[in-house]
Amino acid sequence: MREVSLAVTAAHLFVYLVPESAEEAAGLGVTDRRPAYFAFRAAALGAVPWQVVLATFYNFSPRAVRTVADAWDAAPPERWQAARFAVVERAMRRVGVPLTADRIAEARSLVDPVVAGADHSGKALAAANAAVPLPADPLVALWQQVAVLREWRGDAHLVVLADNGLGPCDCTVIHTATGRLPTALARATRGWDDEEWAAATARLVARGWLHADGTATEVGIAARERIEVETDEHCAALWAPIGDAGARRLASLLRPIADAFTTAGAYERLS
Repeated sequence: MREVSLAVTAAHLFVYLVPESAEEAAGLGVTDRRPAYFAFRAAALGAVPWQVVLATFYNFSPRAVRTVADAWDAAPPERWQAARFAVVERAMRRVGVPLTADRIAEARSLVDPVVAGADHSGKALAAANAAVPLPADPLVALWQQVAVLREWRGDAHLVVLADNGLGPCDCTVIHTATGRLPTALARATRGWDDEEWAAATARLVARGWLHADGTATEVGIAARERIEVETDEHCAALWAPIGDAGARRLASLLRPIADAFTTAGAYERLS
């Protein structure tokens, strides 16, 4: 099921990277990308304290997440949710996502039973997104259903990280050391300071997952991949309504979304 999970993540990601995101946030009075990111992604939760947002985001520092309170002061979550849909609609239209009405309908025929059958126990962000009324635009509605599935796997991943004894900063450090996320981007967005980063590195060295210079050991690389496999296993039941064939077909239907944004250069800041 890794194939469909990767396709879901890729189809969802652009919302935080496109210029329309900054434009819509500015329209709500927020020009700093950090609180805007948290407000867009946590909007489905409603006007919860920043500590609740922190609990669902896991690998971000408290210093980073508490900035969401500034966004809530600027505009209520329902306006951030509406702005998030505006970002998706405007950006997809700008890059010309090549999904016909028939392909959107086919994708919905696959994604809808997965969302409807999902067990949201312990899946706070997924449950919140599943409760958001779908917008009228068919392509944006498809994207919102995809967002539910992206957050479902994310929620499951946090459980696996905790089960493996990886704290919020530790999991970020090993993530970057194994090449899954650029270190500079992680340091800029997750908000961990030098002392916290060094302490997490030391803990991972003690576990044998990192060398003293911070590079990943073979044990660490294998452990990080095992966490992904365990997450996939946790998610297996999610895809049961459509089976392996349905999941593969959904992945193929969603890929043009990420491809359109890759061509448009939306992911350049991730490199």
